[in-house]
Amino acid sequence: MYLKKPFEPDSEGLKRNILRKSTPERVYNIELFLDIEVQKAAAEYFDLSYREYFEDPYAPPTAGTLDLRMKARLELHRFLGYDIIRAYPQNYEWKAKHKEGEDTTPDEKNRGKRSWQDEGIGPISTWNDFEKYPWPDPSKVDLSEFDWCEKKLPDGMGFYSLTAHILEYVTALMGYEGLCYAIYDQPDLVDAMFKRVGEIQVDYTRQIVDYNKFVAVWGSDDMGFKGGCLIGPDILIEKALPWHKKCAEIAHQHNKLYLLHSCGKLDDIMEPLINDVKIDAKHSWEDTILPVTEAKKRWGHRIGILGGIDMNFLINADEQQIRKRVHQTLDICLPGGGYCLGTGNSVANYIPLENYLAMLDEGRNYL
Repeated sequence: MYLKKPFEPDSEGLKRNILRKSTPERVYNIELFLDIEVQKAAAEYFDLSYREYFEDPYAPPTAGTLDLRMKARLELHRFLGYDIIRAYPQNYEWKAKHKEGEDTTPDEKNRGKRSWQDEGIGPISTWNDFEKYPWPDPSKVDLSEFDWCEKKLPDGMGFYSLTAHILEYVTALMGYEGLCYAIYDQPDLVDAMFKRVGEIQVDYTRQIVDYNKFVAVWGSDDMGFKGGCLIGPDILIEKALPWHKKCAEIAHQHNKLYLLHSCGKLDDIMEPLINDVKIDAKHSWEDTILPVTEAKKRWGHRIGILGGIDMNFLINADEQQIRKRVHQTLDICLPGGGYCLGTGNSVANYIPLENYLAMLDEGRNYL
């Protein structure tokens, strides 16, 4: 029923589209990630050959399973119509505090437990905590998935990785509440936190850009909420954006894209993101903040606009509503290039599988 039209991957075409070289000859898809439950369900739905080899991508592969896991991910993403897949680093752990609760998601999508970041006080609240914290060493990161992609991805396929979690990791390590207090009570510690986190993220970015099939450095840094920036925009511009700029410069020096995923309303920092950081595209759009079609009209002549089929809409709409929404979005966003079809955030496991597939199928058949 879904995705019967033939698809051939073209990561260079994806790159040209994001850079707005021209109106593309087909619709390009992109996602920050697909939840593992979605990957499993889609592989089973289409009876793909490696469907039993999907595991938590953050878990180190057991002996002999890396090749099978990567083949499963490749087969699925290519079938669904993606030109690039995500490579995950191993041995790159940032220890933070999390809370847990029962997962209320029904049926096979239930994980038993769900966890989320403790927004109170994190593991670092003093200089002593800062000195004792087990900071990750980018030089010791296991890039075996990157090596696999470089050697075994077929022609037309590329890969990407997430980095530049600047505010996210400062917040994870200090707690959002802790950071807000420390901005006023311990500004020197806050400066040191942004510097240490930024340096590590820059070093990691340098590790990954030399691969020939590596297409995009995807900065992932939630800096906003529904009403505005999570902390003062002047603080973000001073302390977080310079590290994004360094990562973007590394990407561009190696002829790679620099994409930015950030949730929330970022109007107060969009100009420095575009003019100073020089992001190639922005991802994560929510109807209650700014519909993706409006983002295209506002910024689409300067940067790529990615995704934006609203998550809440995808959960609640029926197939015909989804197809209509996708078609209307493409009518507005595709001309001139710079747009890739996808969800407003990520393919979460609570999105009905057939709703997600309807979105992809409408895009596949658009042109």
